[in-house]
Amino acid sequence: MTDKILTSQDGNIARIVFNQPEKRNAVSLEMWEAVEKALDAYKDDDAVRVLILSGAGGKAFVSGADISKFESERASAEAVAHYNATTKRVYDKVASFPKPVIAQIDGFCVGGGVALAVCCDMRICGEGSQFAVPAAKLGLGYPYEGLRRLTGVVGPSFAKEIFYTARRFSASEAYEMGLANRVVPDAEVEKYCTEYAEMIAGNAPLTVNAVKAIVNEVMKDESDRDLDMCARLVAECFASQDYIEGRRAFMEKRKPNFTGS
Repeated sequence: MTDKILTSQDGNIARIVFNQPEKRNAVSLEMWEAVEKALDAYKDDDAVRVLILSGAGGKAFVSGADISKFESERASAEAVAHYNATTKRVYDKVASFPKPVIAQIDGFCVGGGVALAVCCDMRICGEGSQFAVPAAKLGLGYPYEGLRRLTGVVGPSFAKEIFYTARRFSASEAYEMGLANRVVPDAEVEKYCTEYAEMIAGNAPLTVNAVKAIVNEVMKDESDRDLDMCARLVAECFASQDYIEGRRAFMEKRKPNFTGS
C-alpha cells in the first residue's frame, strides 16, 4: 500500500482517503491499485456497512490523473491500456460495491474526480466546492461507461452541458443538476458525512444493500437485468432476523439493533 491512499475504520464506517493534497489529490496508477485492494478488503468485511471516499487537505476531492506520472505510467500503448483497465476496474468496483458509498467532496472535483464521484451512491459537498470535466479542453475522448453513469445521475442535457462547456460548476449548480445530493458549509462536510453514514449504518443492512443492488439493476439495459436476484434479495429481507427485530422495536417504541442477519 502507498501512503498516498489512507484507510481507516471506525465502527461500521470505513474510509478511503486520497492523500496527495499538494497535487489536489491527483491519482497515480499506484494509488488506483491501492484503492482497489482496499475496496476488495472492505467488500468482504461484514463489520463495514458504509464506505466514505474523500480527499485529504480540504482543497480537493480528486482532481483527475497525476500528469507528472504519465511519462512513467502511460508512455506506451501497453502502459496506457494497463492504466485504463485499472481505473475502469476501480470505477466498476466502487459502483458495484455491495454497501452504500458516500463521496465526501471538499473543494475541487475535477475530471477523474467527477468520474469517481458518480460511481458513488451519494455526493455531499461544501458550499465552496467546484466541479468540472475539462475533456473538451484537452481533446480527450470519454468512455461509454463514464458517460452512462454521469447521465444516470444528472440526465442527458446536463451531462452534455458539463462536457460541451468544460467549465467549472459551483456547488449550487451541481445541486440543481442532481450531481450533489447535499451542499453544506465547508467546515461541516466531514462531520455531516460521518453523521449521515452513521444514520445509514444504523438501518437494516440487508434492506439498504438490497436497495442498492436493485437500483443498480434498474440502471442497466432491460435485457441485462437480473430480476430473479432482485426478488431473492427482497425475500431474504422478509426472512431475516432483522425483519423480526424491526417489527419488535417498532412495537416496543425503541431503537432497533440490526445485525445484518
